[in-house]
Amino acid sequence: MPTFTFERTAPLTLDEAWRRLTEWPRHADAVPLTRIRVLTPGPTREGSRFVARSGIGPLVIDDVMEVTVWRPPVDAEPGLCRLEKRGRVILGWAEIEVRPGPGGRSRVVWREELRVRFLPRAFDGVLERTARTMFGRAANRLLRAA
Repeated sequence: MPTFTFERTAPLTLDEAWRRLTEWPRHADAVPLTRIRVLTPGPTREGSRFVARSGIGPLVIDDVMEVTVWRPPVDAEPGLCRLEKRGRVILGWAEIEVRPGPGGRSRVVWREELRVRFLPRAFDGVLERTARTMFGRAANRLLRAA
């Protein structure tokens, strides 16, 4: 399973960086050809579920996720959200950590393990590079947009 990590620093408070990264419907604005549907009533907490449907026409893949760790930042303490991917095709997990960064900014650490069922391991490198680029760009957009 490809595993990747990337980090970003944003001129935002911990609370604002957390909000921008964990308002799930906003991810649809940052990931091309993707719609987000929240399956459980808010607010987000452990057990919350949502699905990211990506694709066009009949060629769509659902990435069903469940929040298994939900610790928003408090004062200067880091926040951590862990998502377990529970779909039929997309498996693995993702963690979004928001912690204090230099100069009063926020430091975001995104870790993800991603597996696509039925995709041979020979494609792990391509999957990792593609996912790191796509999620990195999404994080950039989410941290920039208000």
